Amino acid sequence: MPVRVLLVDDEPLVRAGLRAVLEAQPDMAVVGEAADGAAVIPLVRQTRPDVLAMDVRMPLLDGIEATRALLRTVADPPKILVVTTFENDEYVYEALRAGADGFLLKRARPAEIVHAVRLIAEGESLLFPASVRQLAAEYGDGGGNRAARAALERARLTEREGEVLRLMARGLSNAEIAARLVVGTETVKSHVSAVLAKLGARDRTQAVITAYESGFVAPG
Repeated sequence: MPVRVLLVDDEPLVRAGLRAVLEAQPDMAVVGEAADGAAVIPLVRQTRPDVLAMDVRMPLLDGIEATRALLRTVADPPKILVVTTFENDEYVYEALRAGADGFLLKRARPAEIVHAVRLIAEGESLLFPASVRQLAAEYGDGGGNRAARAALERARLTEREGEVLRLMARGLSNAEIAARLVVGTETVKSHVSAVLAKLGARDRTQAVITAYESGFVAPG
C-alpha cells in the first residue's frame, strides 16, 4: 500500500512542488490538499492519510494549534511532518512539543523530502536528531521542565530502557540501537514500546523531547 500524504500549506507553489515530488514515487500518493490548518480535521477524517505534511505558519490556524486540535480530536491521527522555512525556529519546536513527529525544510531537495516522509511513516528513528537537539538546547527548559521531570520520574525506566532512550535521542534507528547494545531488533522494539508507554509519549520525538526537557539527556 502506498504512503498516503495530506498536504496543508497556504502557498500553492509549495503544495504543487511537494505533490510533484511525492507522486513521482511509486509508493506514495497525495490524497488531498488544504491552504490552512482549519481544514485539517475534516480532511484527515475524509482522506485518512498516513502522513500529514503541514506548514507551521498559516494565517487562520497555524501548524501548532492544528496539531494540538488534531491529536485532541482524532482517535487514530496520522504522523505529522511540519514543513518550515527556517530550521532554528521556535514555532517548529512548539509544534514538536505539541505532538508533531518531525519537520522538513521547504528548501529540501526532492530526495530529502521523500526520505523524510518515509522515515516519519515508519517511525523507527528520529528525523534530523542534531536539529532537534539544537532546538531543545535553545527553546527547551534546560532540564528544568517540571512536567517532563515528573513524567520521567513516574516512568521508572529500567537501566536498559534508559540506555535505549539515550540512543533514541542521538537519532539511532532500532537496528542501530540493536547493534550498539548487541541485542536483537525485536528486543529493541520492545524496549522502545515500553519507553513510549511509560512516558505517555505518542512517538520517539515526544519521548526524546521529554528526555531533553527533564534533563535526563543533555541536548548539547
